Amino acid sequence: MMTTALALALAGAAAPGAEAERLGRALAGQGTLAALLPLVAAKETEELVAAHPELSEAEKAALRETARAAFAAGEAKLLAASGHAYAERLSVAELRALVAFNRTAAARRYRAAMPAAIAATLQAVGPMDFKGDTLAAFCRRTGKLCGAR
Repeated sequence: MMTTALALALAGAAAPGAEAERLGRALAGQGTLAALLPLVAAKETEELVAAHPELSEAEKAALRETARAAFAAGEAKLLAASGHAYAERLSVAELRALVAFNRTAAARRYRAAMPAAIAATLQAVGPMDFKGDTLAAFCRRTGKLCGAR
């Protein structure tokens, strides 16, 4: 029922205009997703290369180049979708203000610091297993789903 109401509400919403789309895409390019995607791509690329020691150095270089191209295509899709989502949810005035803020020196420094800060956070916390921790706590609480994965 809630899904139907949401779908009806969204269906009646006007599509964002060209300026909202442009600003939304600019905002997406300045955001957390844009800051983290290259790190994820680099990590996954090196994992992929490491998983195939049978490749020559030239083939590994070709695999890395293929990964860069795949990343660029995927990044473009993700940031376009993210920009569209912002354009649908924020007014043009809000988008302008956010894009302007993200062009400030403080915002640029924040984005530059973000990947290293996130990496340091993950290193400090160590491995986390949300599903496993949830199941273990549920088991302790109810005696059910013990040993489930």
